[in-house]
Amino acid sequence: MSSHTLSDQAVARHGWVQAVTTALTALIAMGVVAGLGLLWAGAADLPEGAFPRVVAATVVTAVGGTVELSGDAGGLVDTRAGLTVIPLSVTLVGALVTAAGFLRPLRHRAVAGVAELAGWAGRIAVVWLLGLLALSFAARETFALPLGDDTLSDIGELFDISPKVGFTTDVPLTLVFGLLWLAGVLVLALLVSRGAPLPARLLRFQESVRPAAYAMVVLLLVCVALGLLIAFVVAVTRGHAAETLAVMLLGLPNLVWLVFTIGLGATWEGRVEGPFGLPVPHVLDEVLRGSDIATLNLGSLAERDGRVWWLVVVDALLLLAAAFVMAARSPARTPAWRHGVHMAVALVLTVLMICLIGRVSAHYGLAVLGISDLGGSDLGGDLYLRPVVWTALGFAALWGLVTGFLAGLLARGTAGQGRVDEGSW
Repeated sequence: MSSHTLSDQAVARHGWVQAVTTALTALIAMGVVAGLGLLWAGAADLPEGAFPRVVAATVVTAVGGTVELSGDAGGLVDTRAGLTVIPLSVTLVGALVTAAGFLRPLRHRAVAGVAELAGWAGRIAVVWLLGLLALSFAARETFALPLGDDTLSDIGELFDISPKVGFTTDVPLTLVFGLLWLAGVLVLALLVSRGAPLPARLLRFQESVRPAAYAMVVLLLVCVALGLLIAFVVAVTRGHAAETLAVMLLGLPNLVWLVFTIGLGATWEGRVEGPFGLPVPHVLDEVLRGSDIATLNLGSLAERDGRVWWLVVVDALLLLAAAFVMAARSPARTPAWRHGVHMAVALVLTVLMICLIGRVSAHYGLAVLGISDLGGSDLGGDLYLRPVVWTALGFAALWGLVTGFLAGLLARGTAGQGRVDEGSW
């Protein structure tokens, strides 16, 4: 082996050092965002030094990991608890940092071999799984909960009740879903970036897939940016800065992407009972607390605030802009009806993703001798939010067809529209 070859290997642009840097940077960024969000949410006051372990659990759930809750309050008391939610602000930061680190060594090339891409992704995956494994073992804690007022304290002393709540991580499931999350991020990064190389066999798909994928990512990021702007205005003008910052750092995409689908015409079903609450505008919270199973859509929200109809206008402008971006990056020979099809397929997949990751479910209960409501003492609560998937996908397909077709017509006069430079992809 020549010294030149050895030198090339020593300075490999996507070796183990770069893989460690990429994976650890993403996990650290997610931990910082999760920690700041939990800090603003008041989690620093958790007993027994549980805060770092809660941060680890938050990062685990952000990549699809499974955190299981448990409770124990003695033999005369029944406890139950469950939580299913993905802190999408943490997820989004991790995805952006991971994608940037993955793409950086691949810039300025038109083609890359399957073996090269697989090897580079594999190195990142190994480090990523080791990091997740460490976080999974760190995300375990059990601590006592105070019973609260004097009545409950007296009952606790009488029946020797000392409620405890704990959480632990399902390590195998966390590693499986964390690996799937990483694979999805890396594949999406290749699909979106014009500067990322593809295997030669896949080059023929770049003209139809990459513009649509790029447009959807831009659409989602613009929604988050608008949400950030609104959150800052709310924090400055209406107070509650700590709560607003907590929402921004933990679940802003959960809220803005939910609102985006509602603007399309989608329907969500939900319920809020007990002390639980969602970090949503007041009108959404009112609807969710209005009945056993509440319907959350444009109609139910407009009954309480007619300004909700502006969501349709905002969504229409955002979709038309995204469709125009897609059409402008597509070959000039593409007919308008095909733009409509591409936009419809991309938007359906995007809305499906929002429906899958935007679900929320939480419940807890404490019953003494079978009595779960001791004078309205907040010993139990229930919360869930889930989409009516097929209606959401149907509206997404319709919006995609219309905006994609219109954008295809508008983009025909764009200077340089549709020129595909193989070297730039």
